[in-house]
Amino acid sequence: MLWVDKYRPKTLDKVIVHQDVAQNLRKLVSEGDCPHLLFYGPPGSGKKTLIMALLRQIFGPSADKVKVENKIWKVDAGTRTIDVELTTLSSTHHVELNPSDAGFQDRYVVQEIIKEMAKNRPIDTKGKKGFKVLVLNEVDKLSREAQHSLRRTMEKYSASCRLILCSNSSSKVTEAVRSRCLNVRINAPMEEEIVSVLEFIAKKEGLQFPQGFAARIVEKSNRNLRRAVLTFESCRVQQYPFTNNQTVPPMDWEQYVSEIASDIMKEQSPKRLFEVRGKLYELLTNCIPPEIILKRLLFELLKKLDSELKHEVTNWAAHYEHRMRLGQKAIFHLEAFVAKFMSIYKSFLISTFG
Repeated sequence: MLWVDKYRPKTLDKVIVHQDVAQNLRKLVSEGDCPHLLFYGPPGSGKKTLIMALLRQIFGPSADKVKVENKIWKVDAGTRTIDVELTTLSSTHHVELNPSDAGFQDRYVVQEIIKEMAKNRPIDTKGKKGFKVLVLNEVDKLSREAQHSLRRTMEKYSASCRLILCSNSSSKVTEAVRSRCLNVRINAPMEEEIVSVLEFIAKKEGLQFPQGFAARIVEKSNRNLRRAVLTFESCRVQQYPFTNNQTVPPMDWEQYVSEIASDIMKEQSPKRLFEVRGKLYELLTNCIPPEIILKRLLFELLKKLDSELKHEVTNWAAHYEHRMRLGQKAIFHLEAFVAKFMSIYKSFLISTFG
């Protein structure tokens, strides 16, 4: 088992990072009535860990007995019935899924699932009707229509169903949904907090850290806790005992994006654009999110650019990121950004060196 799963805190008492948030969540549970919640914050900050610990706090160890299902929902889309297949994780008390995987049919999925869950209300030990929890991941990627239908359904079934929404950014969640939830901001952990987590894991694994080695891992992780733990484990596999000058390896996909940036800088031609498209497609098929690819590619290109071009290139990256959110096929927008960059850079080279 990976350390990132092995040492994930199981209860709110054992949380090392975000102890203040954990304490507030414990108070919520002790008061007996949990509102709809929206957890938002950057990737790797610990949102899912806190959500799972909260579910255990509410329902006890049975929240861990989870089964994975590929469910097909028959949804009524106006004039016709369509089948939408989604993977769900569920226990007797909660269901977790990623409705944005349904693409433009996400709004039907949101309505149907909540309706189905509301029908099957659990009865708790005291004979009262309890509530089920629906955990929705990546709510910021849901379409506007899905978010509007989510708002209506939240109100209609609030007696039998609680929603826990998880999102990287609250600004992409509609005001109507946000205002119906208790908003919980999960900040990226501070560097010293991540160091303390790595030291905790090292102690449990019986490993010795050289001076400053943990700090170097944290620096590379960009305040992403999950990434820091994964990097620490890859360093352990690479070489142990650790040495003072041991390199902290970059993620494979980051290395790959860096190579793509070098390819773009070396040659700006249709042939090179075609090659780059293939490499971008490779990253997408390995489940690297398109926004992350675009952001990293921009970061790598900016390192190699003159200051006068940086503003224009960043502006176009923002333009294509916005287009990517509105469209369906990410590869088109990534390729369009690369083509635009090639055009700008080639014009710059011609005007400078003629």
